[in-house]
Amino acid sequence: MTSSSSGDLVLGHILAACGLDPADVLVLRHTYQEDGLRRGETTSEKMHAYARGQLLRFNASQPPVWLNFLAEPGRRSRFWGAFENHGEIESERTDVLRFFDLRPSDFMSLLANRLTIEWSKDAINWAKKGTVASAFPIVEIADPEAVAFPGYDNVLLDLPGLRAMVEDPRYAAWRTALGSVQGIYLITDTSTGKQYVGKADGGERILGRWSTYGRDGHGGNVALRDLKNADAEHSRHFQWSLLRVFGPSTPTAEVDAAEAHFKRALLSREFGLNRN
Repeated sequence: MTSSSSGDLVLGHILAACGLDPADVLVLRHTYQEDGLRRGETTSEKMHAYARGQLLRFNASQPPVWLNFLAEPGRRSRFWGAFENHGEIESERTDVLRFFDLRPSDFMSLLANRLTIEWSKDAINWAKKGTVASAFPIVEIADPEAVAFPGYDNVLLDLPGLRAMVEDPRYAAWRTALGSVQGIYLITDTSTGKQYVGKADGGERILGRWSTYGRDGHGGNVALRDLKNADAEHSRHFQWSLLRVFGPSTPTAEVDAAEAHFKRALLSREFGLNRN
């Protein structure tokens, strides 16, 4: 763990190391509220919905990179992740709120949940330009903690989580577990509720198949690719789970039969995203 109680290490040093110009950065500190962002409910979907809607007094002209921090006791603020701002969507503006086209970003992703800064004493101002926030002291950069594999029945990943599982050293146990089984998986489009049933068989394993989704967001599936062609960021709505797993020596025919069963049971051809 790297710490700095003296304030010698500041956020500006981190921005520079990540190739971010402070002028292109907005730093936000979100607090938990019963009618807004709730503790324990900081998934990518909820954070996106919470951050994109701002009061009209929030200027429409904002920097392209938004770094989101979550409030902790005192003035401690822990880095959650980043969004790329593509400007206000004026057609969504209401009498109270303006909405921004925010898209998930990999900026500083390796520091998510690890980097803690000390916010300024001006607690009222929860949004700071990067040029100002660059002077905020770094309180802590925690060592990555291993993420325990929850068991096949409890796997549930959004796109950032899927990519972290594939790439982040903390998920080594997940990669071992998912790299050792064939299986039937489910992709749910959380924006519509539509589902896609897929399989990973032979030598590909679940890990290999899901790694493809992590790279391109659609895995070559026709309906998922069409959604991405219509909206390049649509895969941010997807979540992955497992329906059934098989040992590595299970015959392909048995895996195929299970896939066909779940497509029938979930009506994913008739009402979902399966095209065959």
